[in-house]
Amino acid sequence: MRFPGAHEGSAPPPVAEAIERIAGLLSGNEADLADIPVYLSGTTDFEDRVYEAARRIPRGDVRTYGEIAEAIGEPGAARAVGAALGRNPVPIVIPCHRVLGGHGKSGGFSAPGGTATKFRMLEIEGAKRPGDPELFETLPLAVKPT
Repeated sequence: MRFPGAHEGSAPPPVAEAIERIAGLLSGNEADLADIPVYLSGTTDFEDRVYEAARRIPRGDVRTYGEIAEAIGEPGAARAVGAALGRNPVPIVIPCHRVLGGHGKSGGFSAPGGTATKFRMLEIEGAKRPGDPELFETLPLAVKPT
């Protein structure tokens, strides 16, 4: 048996723990998923660097695609960062929802529900816009008055 202690129809203990932590995060618990092992195959070196940078974004924080590009030593590669995150094979564990477009724009989100799901996940995590609080701080970024 590949996973001793696992039964037909049950997840191996490390997977069950990861599932429990993900469910906790989505329920509003302050779960940190950064230490959940992720084994990727078929990804490029660039994608691996993007995913690692995204995993370093703390719960409740956001970065822009451009900031991720800078962090991995690829200034000017914001669009390529967005494309890599759009191919993210393990959303939530690799928290691509914490990466936004420049100037507070949502950017894309390929999970079911699109950007509405992205903003709901950021709300659950207690994410705030960078900078000082504003009058409309509690509105989603997509509908903030200009």
